[in-house]
Amino acid sequence: LQLNTSLDWGPEEGTMNVLNIQPVLPFSNGKVNFINRTIMPVMQQPKLTPDGDSKFGLGDITHTVFISPAAPSAFTWGVGPVLTFPTATDDRLGVDAWSGGIGAVGLAMPGKWVVGALIQNVWSFSGDDDVNQLLFQYFINYNMEGGWYLTTAPIITANWEADSGERWTVPVGGGFGKIFRIGSQPMNAQFQAFYNIDKPDFVGDWSLRFQLQFLFPKGA
Repeated sequence: LQLNTSLDWGPEEGTMNVLNIQPVLPFSNGKVNFINRTIMPVMQQPKLTPDGDSKFGLGDITHTVFISPAAPSAFTWGVGPVLTFPTATDDRLGVDAWSGGIGAVGLAMPGKWVVGALIQNVWSFSGDDDVNQLLFQYFINYNMEGGWYLTTAPIITANWEADSGERWTVPVGGGFGKIFRIGSQPMNAQFQAFYNIDKPDFVGDWSLRFQLQFLFPKGA
């Protein structure tokens, strides 16, 4: 469960909240891993005009299948298809288009570090709206004692359909997290803050991320 809060968003400088419900389900045939990752955004968008209304509902759902070798390796990687469904419950919360593309992820865990990146691009292939969207996320964790860690994992996006000055959103920042248990259930909680060094006009300077994961390690 990942809550992204954008401050001073839109012409009325309101607060934009997006709760991403992100189940990840891996399975294997012994030679290849299939890692299913779904993102279901529940959105609260502030009003766009002084006498307008805010909008709340479901955004467009994205599903990715990363295919990776099952054999253990110092470098873990995966690549596979991405599909975005026009599931938004309001026109302001998504686009009227089916989109598809390709995604790739890779990571290494040298010592106390976890270092990796995810990249994908999707293009519309059906519907009324044109979509050509890039997403790039690098992630760096430094693990400390007691389950604590330092982390940075900004989500960089580019809308290739937008004008050049309105195309990129590039946040920088980071935060901290902790692995813990509630009873027998392993959990991972983290907080990060980001400043946008490049952004469209309607996006604010700052965003916050609160994340809570329910972990189900193999064999646990």
